[in-house]
Amino acid sequence: MNSEPASVNDSPFRSEPSARDDAPQFVLPLVVRIERSAPPARTDALETSARAVLALLSDERSVGDGEWAQAVRDWEDARIRKVVRRARGAEWRRAEGLPGITVTGKTAEVRVFPPVPLDGWPKELAKLQVSGTDLDDPEPPVDIDRSAPVLWLNPELDMSAGKAMAQTGHAAQLAWWELSDEERTAWRDAGFPLSVRTAEPGHWGELTGAGLPLVRDAGFTEIAPGSCTVVADHPSLRRTPGA
Repeated sequence: MNSEPASVNDSPFRSEPSARDDAPQFVLPLVVRIERSAPPARTDALETSARAVLALLSDERSVGDGEWAQAVRDWEDARIRKVVRRARGAEWRRAEGLPGITVTGKTAEVRVFPPVPLDGWPKELAKLQVSGTDLDDPEPPVDIDRSAPVLWLNPELDMSAGKAMAQTGHAAQLAWWELSDEERTAWRDAGFPLSVRTAEPGHWGELTGAGLPLVRDAGFTEIAPGSCTVVADHPSLRRTPGA
């Protein structure tokens, strides 16, 4: 089991071959509800996806002797993968009937499920589409609260909403692993507040050199292997000047 926090230089999201690639591969399924008449806002979907991952990681069923704990350990021992699919109407209702956790944002609903083998998706989820998750923000996102975590997207990458949702989930997970038990509890008890924003080009360079958790994509879809996608800027992980 990966019991130590993943650092920037020892991340399960890096693209280089490692022992993780030889382990049985698992995937964390996430399903976003996209109704034709009322699709969610893009930023809210990204934020809700990140909170859904944190909800699963912190759930009592995912730790110790919980019913999902072995699946989570197997998943963490391999290359960490998340796949986002979309559902509407009856598809969404069938997805809700499977064991999992639904997290609701301002406009978005995302359901996260315990990890499954890469080729062992439940039929109700395997039928769902990965494509078609392009979403927009009808209004510019509000100003961020710097006292809460911010997941900063690479401004040079063009990702679909589904791809970006997986990446923000990765970033939230890296931040979670870096926190102490006390810091995790405080974040969970507050409802996992966080924001997702695209960094300004100049700021992105500062963020990637700040020692914060950094996601490097494996390059299975959409972007080149090794691309830096998201920096997890959690207040508890920010270095003070001169530290």
